[in-house]
Amino acid sequence: MQVLRPQLAVLVAAVASLAACGSAVPSPKAHRLLPATHPLAPRPVLVAPSAVSTDPGPGALPQTPALPSATTQSFKTSVADLWAAIVTDNPALAMPAFFPLPAYLQVKSLTDDAHDWAVRLVAHFVLDIEAAHAVVTSHGGTPTLVGLEVPTTNANWVPPGTCYNRLGYWHVPGSRLVYQVGTTTYSIGVLSLISWRGTWYVVHLGAINRPSDEGAVDAPAVGVGSFGPPGGC
Repeated sequence: MQVLRPQLAVLVAAVASLAACGSAVPSPKAHRLLPATHPLAPRPVLVAPSAVSTDPGPGALPQTPALPSATTQSFKTSVADLWAAIVTDNPALAMPAFFPLPAYLQVKSLTDDAHDWAVRLVAHFVLDIEAAHAVVTSHGGTPTLVGLEVPTTNANWVPPGTCYNRLGYWHVPGSRLVYQVGTTTYSIGVLSLISWRGTWYVVHLGAINRPSDEGAVDAPAVGVGSFGPPGGC
């Protein structure tokens, strides 16, 4: 049985009543992975369960075919949330940037969509935040966010009936989270963004396939790095 780290247990508690036993869905192989190289030891809980919002928000509304923009203020705010989670090693801060459960329940056609969201997607997201924290804080200085470069021209519409989906959505792989330490630019990949009602959300940060208890960082690089290949869902 997988033992959940304290922060992970806090995050999945918000949907525990919805998540019964189920099996994860086979996923395409992720590209250019770097497993976490440092043991991820348990830490004190940084947020209380009440800090994890259960407000359904836009995820409870119907999907739209709008292609998201990567230049809006709301998108920049989501990127800032993701960055804050990475630099402070507090995954709860990034949950506003993560694909919301109510939307996932509308999109997917699995045996237990809530269980898959909590025990696979959120669990992996937490591990990848921890692994990304180890990378971005390893350069001997204070990391500063530059932004998230999104290859919007590589976005593809994933139609209903594919990848265990009831509804369609936009998907863009291989974005680059760019930051600086001193005068040096670095970046890591954000493996997969998908859309809900014209907004990009993270669904996979570092990897899709991996050991269940291992975090991963996608293609860390000096400089802005390279976008991931198009395709996928």
